[in-house]
Amino acid sequence: MKGSKATRALIESSMMVALATVLSILKIIEMPYGGSVTVASMLPIVVLAYRHGAGVGLGAGLVYAALQQLLGLKTLSYFTTPASVIAIILLDYIIAFTLVGLGGVFRKCAKRQSTALALGAALVSVLRYICHTVSGATVWAGLSIPTEAALVYSIGYNATYMLPEAIILVATAFYLGTAIDFSRRIPERAVAPEESGASPLRAVAPTALLLGLVADVVLIAPHLQDAESGMFVLSGLSNVSWLSVGIISAVAAATAIIFFLLSKKEQA
Repeated sequence: MKGSKATRALIESSMMVALATVLSILKIIEMPYGGSVTVASMLPIVVLAYRHGAGVGLGAGLVYAALQQLLGLKTLSYFTTPASVIAIILLDYIIAFTLVGLGGVFRKCAKRQSTALALGAALVSVLRYICHTVSGATVWAGLSIPTEAALVYSIGYNATYMLPEAIILVATAFYLGTAIDFSRRIPERAVAPEESGASPLRAVAPTALLLGLVADVVLIAPHLQDAESGMFVLSGLSNVSWLSVGIISAVAAATAIIFFLLSKKEQA
């Protein structure tokens, strides 16, 4: 039995690492001064950690981190000293992405699966952000980040992509937590006892809201990084096409409301 469980964890780990790597390549936003926003690329590792614990999660996170380093080998070309190369490998890749394996630590703390996954997603986003910020304020200082006020600059610089990345990750984790029961041996659609007869139309409502959120992030996030300095700037919000954001948000909200009402009517 133990051997079967370990084999299943190993197979799932390889699948989730592969999925996370593919999602990390499919970038929905590439910021002008580095950093990108993906379609919740860390989520497969978070789900894996939720299902099998921190040990399996950290192991898969380490493999995922190594693959991210291989994909980002170009980054190392900016540094010449062994110490700086090692620091970048550790802070921006190995530690930053291995810690994603802690995404399941709230499983026993939170009553709802969706809450546990969302909290885990938020935690790993913060931990990864801290790693990138420390790296920016130390190793990158004097290169792409000014030496003066390097910490403040790094905090703003890394927020430009980690903030929208975290928003998408947390929202997607919460949504999947309500839709799929990951505590089962084989994950299946989550259905609460009082909702056993719920209409499948109800699933369209949160999906529409999630897609609307992703679209809004795509429209807003690039304007949060100054094109000349790379700094996080709220003044860039004045350049956002708020009409487009408003239309997309309104359509997403209206779609969600319509399908929710249709599902209630069908259920009745």
